[in-house]
Amino acid sequence: MENETKLSIYRAARTIKRKDNTLYNALRSIYEDSIFVGEISQLWPQLPLVANLRCGLWYNPKFHSTCYFKSTDGHTNNWSFNTSRLNFHIALLAGQKGGCIIVDSTRRGKRFPDSMSKTIPIWTCVLNRSIFNYLNKFSNADASLVKEDSNTGCNSHDWDCSLHLPLWVSETEKAAIEDRLEGWTKDLETSGADIAILASCLKKPLRPLWISQKTVIWINEVPDYDSWDFTPIILVSASSTSGVTQHRTTSEFSWNYIPGAGDDEESWARGLSPNLFWNHAYDLISTGPDVCNQKVADIVEKDRVYHARRGQDAPQITVKPSISESSPCLDPLLCSDLSNITLSSSDEERGIFWLGSTNLALGSSQIAAERSSNVDCVLNCDQWPISVHHQEAEAYLHLPIVSSKMDRFSLFNNLSSAVNFAKSNLTKGRTLLICCHDGEDISVCVCLAILISLFNDEVYQVSCTPLLGSFDDGKFFSETGITKCEMRRRLVYVCKFAIKARPSRGNLKQVFSFLNSEVAKV
Repeated sequence: MENETKLSIYRAARTIKRKDNTLYNALRSIYEDSIFVGEISQLWPQLPLVANLRCGLWYNPKFHSTCYFKSTDGHTNNWSFNTSRLNFHIALLAGQKGGCIIVDSTRRGKRFPDSMSKTIPIWTCVLNRSIFNYLNKFSNADASLVKEDSNTGCNSHDWDCSLHLPLWVSETEKAAIEDRLEGWTKDLETSGADIAILASCLKKPLRPLWISQKTVIWINEVPDYDSWDFTPIILVSASSTSGVTQHRTTSEFSWNYIPGAGDDEESWARGLSPNLFWNHAYDLISTGPDVCNQKVADIVEKDRVYHARRGQDAPQITVKPSISESSPCLDPLLCSDLSNITLSSSDEERGIFWLGSTNLALGSSQIAAERSSNVDCVLNCDQWPISVHHQEAEAYLHLPIVSSKMDRFSLFNNLSSAVNFAKSNLTKGRTLLICCHDGEDISVCVCLAILISLFNDEVYQVSCTPLLGSFDDGKFFSETGITKCEMRRRLVYVCKFAIKARPSRGNLKQVFSFLNSEVAKV
């Protein structure tokens, strides 16, 4: 009887939660929070607005760029500076524009996600320390660089290397993080990251500032970001932090506000992406909760048909029958696909990323289908085939690779074929485009395996830009093998050009295992 009571309470709690977390509640909450984000961006309209993937992408119809700072890198006792997520393009963007505004959100109970409270502050501090060391290294060789340099525009003696954390992070935790800074700085400096470009672009050190809906800002006293002695990274947490469920009512509808509604979109979005949402935002919000689910289903299906008619990847989106009508639940087998759909940005933001002079390029499968005529051959790592312009059989290879969450060995089992295909075409001097669904994970890992297997690590200059590696048919790899440090260094090189690269840990592990197995064969 007691177990039945507990089970009944559990079911009741789950039912209440499902009723609160309806699709309309999520979309309406995102829409309301986006108004706050828009107001903050207008305080400094010259600063670019950046979305922290994936949650932040929901909170504005137009972002200048995206970044990827994980909250797990800032969790207590799990602090990390990850060289596979350097986000160098954000530091360069901030240097060029004088700062930037990063948008993210979090669920009930916190004002800011850990990505903003600790991950980004750690990132800014490590970059500042690396720049400081770089400036000092050259100032020791040339005393004239101690003064303000015409190229860097900064003075190493005035460069702030302090760790700046929000007030709610305890002194004990701050001290523990500071103890690790020196090691993280060395990791960055040995990773092959181009600190010189960063030092030449940033006129002032990076520093985070925090703004939430509880922050008091006097509109007539908003400071000019140029007046600060640092390059501001303004961190905007989009959602309200009320600890209780907020029931809100308009003249037409009533709804429950969900803090951080954009998080964990697989559980509620039903295949809707941020781009699709903002294209139909007024229609979805104004029609109300009763028909919202059907509206979203129609929008997603029309978008699928649109892409399918153009020969693009357009898998059918299905929804499992829910226990209650207000509790949409996606088929777990489709979670990976929906994640990719949600992360897809607008066509203008997609492109082909060339890796220096290696003849290798990265992109999404959609871009490959549209622009395959711009390259000599295509290696398609998407689950679905694409139509390309190449007539020769050796110019196109389809390897249906799925994410490590769906198959832990899918990438590993296909890497040998990928490397052999690349080798046969690169030997002939052909250009090779490697693509996957979003051009951010699987294709990056395949490219990394090819780069390590077939290119050496010689550094040379082209137009003052340091480039790593030239094609040597695998001689260097057969002689030296692979280490985790070398793999991280090559990954940093890839990410320097493919700024949207977000390789997953599971896929990177498969690449390392493959490379080690190849070494054993030699």
